[in-house]
Amino acid sequence: MHIAIAGNIGSGKTTLTNLLCKHYGWKPHFEAVDNNPYLDDYYKDMKRWSFNLEVFFLKHRFKDVLEIAKSKETIVQDRSIYEGVHVFTEANYAMGNLDERDFTTYMELFKQMTNMVKYPDLMVYLRSSVPHLVKNIQKRGRDYEQSIQIEYLRQINQRYEEFIYEKYKGKVLVIEVDNIDFEHNTADFAAIIDKIDRLLFGLF
Repeated sequence: MHIAIAGNIGSGKTTLTNLLCKHYGWKPHFEAVDNNPYLDDYYKDMKRWSFNLEVFFLKHRFKDVLEIAKSKETIVQDRSIYEGVHVFTEANYAMGNLDERDFTTYMELFKQMTNMVKYPDLMVYLRSSVPHLVKNIQKRGRDYEQSIQIEYLRQINQRYEEFIYEKYKGKVLVIEVDNIDFEHNTADFAAIIDKIDRLLFGLF
């Protein structure tokens, strides 16, 4: 089984991935962030490094999807190949960070890849306001994230809304995260578990 955790930068994807894997005994698949050789350069000069960054992420996510398809374990994936393209790559293109030629080449590659795989069994979307995202980003203190512009986070949030409600065709569970603390509050985490159980296993 394949579970994907979706959400903007700072929404809590990695935290929820870890908690779900611990609770259910599932296996995590984390997004390549800290070992992505393009991230620092990207946040300093998005137009120059967007194509390199996006191709690296696409390669990593496609590799993950192929591994997940072969696995007999239930895998929780921190960000899927679908949102990587329909949210972040399309945002870079809309902002002028990818030119028409690069974007067309990239999208053709993405379509060929996704023709070979299927949707996750469930996508959990962590829906967050921009102030909540900023608070979390500042709290975790990753150097390369401190220069992220608020307008960029707003644009990514809007693209997530379009992706989840208009483009994505798989099964989705939306979790409003602004007023909960599933990391430290057991009741909040239990509420998420109840919803996942209901959708995946028909419980309750």
